[in-house]
Amino acid sequence: MEKSVPIVVIGPSGNGKSTLGLALAQALGREFLEGDLLHPAANIAKMGRGEALTDEDRRPFLNAVGRLLAEAEGGIVASCSALRRSYRDRLRGFVPDALFVWPNVPPEELRRRVSARRNHFMPPALLASQLATFDPPERDEQAIEVDGRLPVAEQVRFLLSRLQP
Repeated sequence: MEKSVPIVVIGPSGNGKSTLGLALAQALGREFLEGDLLHPAANIAKMGRGEALTDEDRRPFLNAVGRLLAEAEGGIVASCSALRRSYRDRLRGFVPDALFVWPNVPPEELRRRVSARRNHFMPPALLASQLATFDPPERDEQAIEVDGRLPVAEQVRFLLSRLQP
C-alpha cells in the first residue's frame, strides 16, 4: 500500500471507529483524525436532541474531513461514519485513493455498546436511523471489512496483513 494513502474507518455508531482508527494509526506511525471533532456545533446539538442529520447537515462535516484528508502529508487514519456510498464518494472527491475500513459489528452488539456509553453526543435512539442509512462498501470501492467484535489488537493485525504490498 502506498504510504500516503489515507485510511478512513467507517460505519455506524458503536462499531469502534475511533478506537480502531487510533490503534491503526499508531501501528502505522500515522496521525489520527477523530472525525467527530469536525462536526459543526449545530450538528452536535441536533444529534444531542435525538434528531438524525440530513445530507445537507452532513455536507460541511464531510467537506471538512475531506479537506483534512487531502492536506495530510505522509498518510493519515481518520474516523468518519461515511454511512452512505454518496458520503464516501464525497470524500473520494478530495482523496480519490482513500481506503475505507469497516469494522462490521452486528446490530444487537451495536445497540449494547451504544447503550453502555456515557458522555457521548450521539444518543442510542439515533442508532436505528444510522443502521437504516448505512450502505456497506461495495465491491468496486477500495475497502476492507474486519470483524469489529474481535479485540482491537487482532483487528489491527488483520488490517496490517491486508495492507502489506
